[in-house]
Amino acid sequence: MKDRPHSGAPFADPASIARPSDDDRFMREALAEGRRAADHGDVPIGAAIVRDGSIVARAGNRREVDADPTAHAEIIAIREAARALGRWRLSDCALYVTVEPCAMCAGAAVLARIALVVFGAPDEKAGAVRSVAELLDATWMNHRPRWRLYPELRDEVERLLSDFFVMQRKSRPEAD
Repeated sequence: MKDRPHSGAPFADPASIARPSDDDRFMREALAEGRRAADHGDVPIGAAIVRDGSIVARAGNRREVDADPTAHAEIIAIREAARALGRWRLSDCALYVTVEPCAMCAGAAVLARIALVVFGAPDEKAGAVRSVAELLDATWMNHRPRWRLYPELRDEVERLLSDFFVMQRKSRPEAD
């Protein structure tokens, strides 16, 4: 896993994009969405889309409840933000997500022209920002969102995931 954040220039004015001093507040909102996802049996990943210091959309995973393999928190939040803003280009928005986006979600951030992606914990198995793939830094992409890791809540994010999977294993009936 590489430690270098993307340093390319975003499409939006840097003053309009969420600053590192905003990360704790917005990451906690994403974490709350992750907790709500766990309440209905989904993997506890949450996301929030931020524009000009305000949350315009938020979501938690809904794959189980919607029976939809694409119902990741990031995808739902991007769709809601586009609806709320009346446009598909989210070039003045930041995506906060508790866990490093997978390839599908990183690709959606690129296609939506998200200016910044902030995540709380890496995903060593499927992370497509810096762990397994580096889609946001790929020079062949038509847009390269900035990104940064917000490690201050990493332990809390990983504990939420770990507790969720422990409960999932306990609730499965034993094989005969």
